[in-house]
Amino acid sequence: MKLLIKNGSVIDPAGDAISRIDLLLEDGKVALLERGLEVEADQTIDAAGLMVAPGLVDMHVHLRDPGLTYKEDVFTGTAAAARGGVTSLVCMANTQPVTDSPEQIRYVLDRAAQGSGVRVYPVGAVSREMKGIELTDAEELKQAGAVALSDDGCNVDNADLMRDALIRAKRLNMPILSHCEDTSMAGNRAVNEGRVSRKLWMEGRPAIAEEIMVMRDAMLAEETGAPVHICHVSTARSVSIIRSMKKKGVAITCETCPQYFILTEDEILTQGSLARVNPPLRTQKDVRGIISGLRDGTIDAIATDHAPHSAEEKARPLAKAPSGMIGLETSLALSLTYLYHTGKLELPALIRRMAYNPANILHLAHKGRLVLGSDADVVIFDPDESWVIDPEQFASKGRNTPFAGQTVKGRVKYTIAGGRVIYKEG
Repeated sequence: MKLLIKNGSVIDPAGDAISRIDLLLEDGKVALLERGLEVEADQTIDAAGLMVAPGLVDMHVHLRDPGLTYKEDVFTGTAAAARGGVTSLVCMANTQPVTDSPEQIRYVLDRAAQGSGVRVYPVGAVSREMKGIELTDAEELKQAGAVALSDDGCNVDNADLMRDALIRAKRLNMPILSHCEDTSMAGNRAVNEGRVSRKLWMEGRPAIAEEIMVMRDAMLAEETGAPVHICHVSTARSVSIIRSMKKKGVAITCETCPQYFILTEDEILTQGSLARVNPPLRTQKDVRGIISGLRDGTIDAIATDHAPHSAEEKARPLAKAPSGMIGLETSLALSLTYLYHTGKLELPALIRRMAYNPANILHLAHKGRLVLGSDADVVIFDPDESWVIDPEQFASKGRNTPFAGQTVKGRVKYTIAGGRVIYKEG
């Protein structure tokens, strides 16, 4: 199968460049990159006026499969990913049962092989049943196909257990994706501790609950020499801690999500449970800190933390509703709207945080760039096309987004995985 993409502007996130060249995709790889390619192909896409970028790598997704498939499953989740330009995704282990055994890893991979063509990379749990008591067999999980370890959704409160996990993961060259929130401080509180929690007469989740664990895990990474990746960074001080540790040479990386560089805790007052996420939406000062971290490279990646829930669950009162919002179908458009179109990030820098850096952190060879021999995973998008977010049009089972009804700029036109078109707009 030969697929020719002509007349587009190709983004190189590593080289920080945009070039007017054509691409020939053949046998699942990038075979040629030249201006004015004239070759026979089975399919030709005219990308004039469009951006051509490596397929996005979303390193933080909850597919809810197995056990919670009324919220989402591998098939609807990968279909949603394709619509958002995501060609590779990493699915977290907090399923039912927890993905803490080789059998569960293989289950996810078998299901994914029947999906839309989006590549699914399972994460194995750090601890058995994510209880933070006993470590899983990381070597067995890796052999079964796990690319990383995480108890995301729960903090690994036991520092000695986390230290041992980092040491073992380092031997296996597997990153640990750390959910940083001190459980005793965070509890199951629904909102950030601050002005809004006081207005609602609710106990809040303090920012220090995140920051103290970011510092702990950074110090453990420094002491062990093992890399650690901090999930969904939400506070300005977390960014400062990570920035400082990076300057010291600590092997620490991190991600944030669109909600943390766009929304504040005030969203709770108008959207209620739809704006409940974990960690919670913070303050305008924190939003500025997150954007600063994205601009200077302290924050390596933009992920979605795609967390679908049923409408009935999100309709519960704020204190009883589950945390999370969906994001696979909106992350590129939101990032373009609030980072690129506001002049905060140029396109290569944005795609670096959404494709190239996540692939490097996860050791996904041949992903995140469009160079000779790389995987033929491509997203073609119009950065300027406006559209209105309508959850009823989503492929995801989830509708829980606070961005419904917003006009955004940036629309995916084609998503190509392994040299095959898996999504075409319209």
